[in-house]
This record gives sequence, structure tokens and C-alpha cells, in this order.
Amino acid sequence: MENKIRLQYSGFIIFAARMLSIATGMIFVLLITRNTTEEQYGIWSNIFDLMAYFMLLASVIPFWTTRFVARGKDGAAKTGFVANLTIAVIATLIYIPLVPIITSVLGINEYIILYFMASVYIIELYLVNVLEATLRAKKPEALGYGLLIEEACKITLAYVLISALQQRLVLQKGLLSLLAAMISLVTAIIIQVAYYLKLVFADLKQKIRWDYAKEWIKGSVANIYNVMGNQLATFIFILLILYGGKAARGEYQAAATIANIITYSYFLAFALYPKLLAEKKLEDVTTSLRTVLMFAIPMVAGAIAMPDSFLTILNVTYGKATRILRLLACDAFIRTISNFFTSVLFGFERLDEKAKIPLKQLVKSNIFKVFTLPYIHSAITLPTAFYVLTNFAYNQPLQAALYVTIINMSARFAMFLILYIIVRKTVQVIIPWRNILNYVFAATVMGVILYAIPHPTRITPTIGAAIAGGLIYIILLMIIDKEARSLIRSIWSEIRTEIRNILPNSINRKVENLWKKS
Repeated sequence: MENKIRLQYSGFIIFAARMLSIATGMIFVLLITRNTTEEQYGIWSNIFDLMAYFMLLASVIPFWTTRFVARGKDGAAKTGFVANLTIAVIATLIYIPLVPIITSVLGINEYIILYFMASVYIIELYLVNVLEATLRAKKPEALGYGLLIEEACKITLAYVLISALQQRLVLQKGLLSLLAAMISLVTAIIIQVAYYLKLVFADLKQKIRWDYAKEWIKGSVANIYNVMGNQLATFIFILLILYGGKAARGEYQAAATIANIITYSYFLAFALYPKLLAEKKLEDVTTSLRTVLMFAIPMVAGAIAMPDSFLTILNVTYGKATRILRLLACDAFIRTISNFFTSVLFGFERLDEKAKIPLKQLVKSNIFKVFTLPYIHSAITLPTAFYVLTNFAYNQPLQAALYVTIINMSARFAMFLILYIIVRKTVQVIIPWRNILNYVFAATVMGVILYAIPHPTRITPTIGAAIAGGLIYIILLMIIDKEARSLIRSIWSEIRTEIRNILPNSINRKVENLWKKS
């Protein structure tokens, strides 16, 4: 089945949107933290900690929706939408009666309106998940545009509402600022959902296929199994707080906040999964792997070269967690490549190709094997972390965070090796070793330069140094790597084509004339 998804363009748009969302996310947090007390910001965080429990099933139906839509199954998009909306309503109806109890137990009854407003957020996130699942299978770049729309609306609304409250009201400033932030968030996601609905409107006109829903419910056994495994794996952080102290969790989280940016490079291959479901072209796998590594490797090198600068811009007290960040940067790279190979494995999985999900085959499938890896990971990390923390790092925050990082990273690397063996048994992925050597060489040169220069401690110089390092890497790579030059030209060509499609013909002619003259 032919698929019109543009691998490189879609990936680049989503990656760029994710990177921009880092800046908008920081602005949104600053708007909240500068207008609330530490306790009030803690309440804001608690709301979303609580939301996580009511959104555990948000990705179950979308997982199968993407697979069915990518294979051209009529009615799959509408069936997924209705099914996920139904689960969202049930989750919300369970949540709402619990709000008065939760706020009463926590002694924060004056904030009850925020918790009630969060019920809208539950429904929105279920809708976003299923709509993005459909769009990923048909037009992945729309997810990047949708994220940009949501972030822009959120920041604009938050700034306007909070500024208006500052000018008119003094009493209960913190509560009203949180209320303004929640209104901004909920409204921005409504706009994002409206944008997605416009794009999938034709699909939602199709008939609901309840036989699909029945199959997905059977398949959800595997998804729930995976969710539980992932939740179990996070228990290591409970151990970190219990035996290393709250400061240990803070040190780890600060380093993880920076390291997690590296995992955004996976989104450069975000369109590969649905394209493999439809076409199964091996050359697409190599092309996508090359693109992901082209960005992931220098990001790791940058984090290793100047970790103190990146940590200090969060807070000067985190500067001592440099070793943790260096290790977590490597761990983030392992996660990125693991996510990539998981997409490849799932893309070649034929279990549900005929719109049926036999349970016996599901349990024996590669999907279930991958979903089992978090349990093996936990079997390694939890007892090891308990022993190490209680015997060698009790109430030693920095040491505890470092040990947990090493334990987690080692187990994740072991899981990656298992995953790679499974992939190799399924499909012979061609690894672009020559390109990888070029990326490593260029990233090493960049890293040495960044390591040698004085490390800034303020946000603007740090970002400037990172951008300068990125330019050094790109220029060097363009000189030594033919595929890199081809990729840059290809992406630029597709961006120009998209701009032409948006602009009127008269403007396009003027731009084209200017381009030829230049």
C-alpha cells in the first residue's frame, strides 16, 4: 500500500517544534513561578501528578488506531476517536467526585476550582492522543504544527491573563495566577484539538467499526501490561527519595531535565513507524537512522562537554551534578536508539495486519516481547538499587543519585542489547557505519572546543555557546559527509515547497525572482 508520508520533512518539523517547546515551556513555568509562592507551585505540580493516574489508559486505543489507520482500514480513525472519548468520560466521571475528598485531605479546599478545571484537561489529553495517533499515520508533520499552535496560544493567553490580574487584583494573586494558567492551558489544548479535528474531519465521517473496538480491547491487555511495567520501573525513584533524600531526587531530576532534550532527536524518525506499517521499505529504516544519529550524537557531545553550564542555568546549586548529567546524556542516547528500533520492530509486526488481534499470537509477538523488557529492567534495577542505596549511599544525596544513574543506565543498555537481538532476527537493518564515524568525528571536534572554552553560567551565553557548537558541527559535517549535504538540501527544498503552497502566486513569483538573483 502506497504511503505519501514524507519521512525527513515530517521528522524535521516535529523535531523543530519539540525544540521550540523547550523555550515556551520555560516561559510558561516562569510566568507561574514568578507570580506564585513555592507552596502554590507545589499544588500546581500536584494537580498533574494526580492527572497521571487518570490518564494511564490514554495511549491504549491510540496505539492500535495508528496501526489500523496506517494500513488503510476504513472507520479506524472514527472508532478510535469514539472509543478514547468514552474512556475519557469514564475517567473524568471517576475523578470529579474524588476532587472534594482529595482537596480536603490535603487541606487545600481554596484550590478546589483548579482541581475541577483539570477534569477538562483529562478529556482533552485523551482526545489529543487519539487524534495524533490518526494524524501520525497520515500526516505526521501536523503534530509539529499542532504543538506550535498549542504552545503559542498557551503562552499568549497566560501572559495576557496573568498581567491583567496583576494590574487589577492584589489579594489572592497566587491563586488567580494559577487559575489564569489553567484557563490558558485548557483553552490552548481546545484550539489544538480543533485544528486536529479539521484535519481528520473526512475520516470522522466514516462508519464506526465496533469489530475493530472489540479487537483493540483484546489487544489492550498488552498495552496495560506495558503501562504497569513502566510504572514498576519508576519505583527506583521512590527508593532514591527514601534512602538518598529529597535532594537526591532533585539532583537527578535537574540532570534528567537537560538530558531528556537529547531524546527529542527520536522525533526525526517519528514518521517511520506508520510508513513501515504501510510499505515496509528497508531503505527508509537506514535513512531515518542516519537522520536521528546525525542530531543525537552532537547533542550527547554537547551535554558531556559543558554540563556545568547547562545545570547552572537551572539553578547554581545543581552545578555539582555534572557527572550525573554526563551519564544521563549517554543514557538518553540509549533510550533514543531503543525507541527507534522499537518503532522498526513494531512497523514490521504483522500480527494485526488483517484487522484481527489473536491473543495467543499477541503473547508470542515481538510487541509483547518489547512490553516485557520493563519487567526485566526492574528485576535488575530495584534490588540492586535497594542494596546499594542502603549500604553505600544512605542519606548521601549526590552519591545516591549517581549510583541510581549508573544502575538504571546499565540495565537500560542490557535491555537495548536484547531489543537489538530481537530486531536483527526480524529484519536486517543496514547500519550506516561510515556516516556514524563522520558524526562522531565532527561531534568530537565540537565537544573539544566547547570543553576548552570558558563555560558560561547564564542562560543567554550558554545558549549562544550551544548554538555556536552546533554551527561548528554542521559546517564540519557538510564538508566531510555527502549524505548530510543531501539531507540539508532535501529538507530546505521541502520547506520552500510548503511555503510556496501557503503563499499566493504573486508573492511566490517575487520570491522566486529574488532567489534567482541571489
